[in-house]
Amino acid sequence: MTRRREWLAAAGLLPFMAQAGPVLRVGPTRAIRSLAAAARQAQDGAVVEVDAGEYIADAATWPQHGLTLRAVGGRVTLIAAGAHAQGKGLFVMTGRRQRIEGFDFVGTAVPDRNGAGVRLEAGSLTLVDCGFRDNENGLLTANDESIELDIVDCDFGPIRPGEGKTHNLYVGAIARLAVSGSYFHHGLRGHLLKSRAAVSHILYNRLTDEIGGRASYELEFPNGGIAVVMGNLIAQSSTTENPHVISFGAEGASRGRQALYLVNNTLVDQLPGGGIWLRVVPPQTEAVLANNLLVGGPKLAAQGHWLRRANFTADWGEFVRAARDDWRLKPDSALRGKAQDAGEGGGLRLMPTCEYRHPRGTVALDGPARNPGAFQA
Repeated sequence: MTRRREWLAAAGLLPFMAQAGPVLRVGPTRAIRSLAAAARQAQDGAVVEVDAGEYIADAATWPQHGLTLRAVGGRVTLIAAGAHAQGKGLFVMTGRRQRIEGFDFVGTAVPDRNGAGVRLEAGSLTLVDCGFRDNENGLLTANDESIELDIVDCDFGPIRPGEGKTHNLYVGAIARLAVSGSYFHHGLRGHLLKSRAAVSHILYNRLTDEIGGRASYELEFPNGGIAVVMGNLIAQSSTTENPHVISFGAEGASRGRQALYLVNNTLVDQLPGGGIWLRVVPPQTEAVLANNLLVGGPKLAAQGHWLRRANFTADWGEFVRAARDDWRLKPDSALRGKAQDAGEGGGLRLMPTCEYRHPRGTVALDGPARNPGAFQA
């Protein structure tokens, strides 16, 4: 195991690391030339190694348990070209302990206009180093309380023009979502990340709508639940479709416990008239807001019973080079060293152990996080 995989596994960011199983090799010069053919032949526990390149109109449904799909020799790019599985997406995943590494999903559209690069309908799935662009949705899950989804070092890029009902990542009412080291950008009327999961861990990511992006919320938990949002760069564009950056429980608190832990994030508002950092609807929500840096016009409004600690408004000049996306505090910034202990919440110690590195990925911190915001180095 590489050093990077060792600390990712230790941090719980790689919950499923496949064991060796029967190997199927796919590629234009192989006996199996398509993903669709491989899906028909694969058994439980199979490792499907796919030669790098473009695979056109190659949609498939994968019901196998313990399945690994792995790009070999470079990236595997799946271009929909009108194809889809079950009218849902390029890949439909239904098995337990499935894993996809090094795939890009491009151009998915289906008759009901709610297609996705990947549809997770049942089981559990880990995505590592995957990309999504020009799909109606990047990834979409079913509503199934047994589903678990882990996303590591992925890119959820531009959304296909449409009616605005789609999202870069839309997670239904599932058991657990964990996202780390991933880049969400260039939404279109929908949200960059929307999760109805009972537990959502959103750690060390970049959710920035970028120039020309027209996302609604950058981050939404419509039914609340338990959400840990830590170590993220979250930025609202000047062309956003909604002034709110983060929303919690706006569609009703259907989960038993409502808790939001917003810790060590760098929040940036570029809406000319000023946006709204946070909207929390359920009055019983346990909310912890600690060690966040707020860049832009609005203040961080909060209810009286919320725990607020070491949140600071920061001018653009506090950062090394914000205009070039370097959001580290300058060495002489008065804000350095001002982070405070945020305790525990959502099953985690609320102190970052990693930070996001663009264009996607994370690096481990050398020591305790002492600065507010998402970046310590």
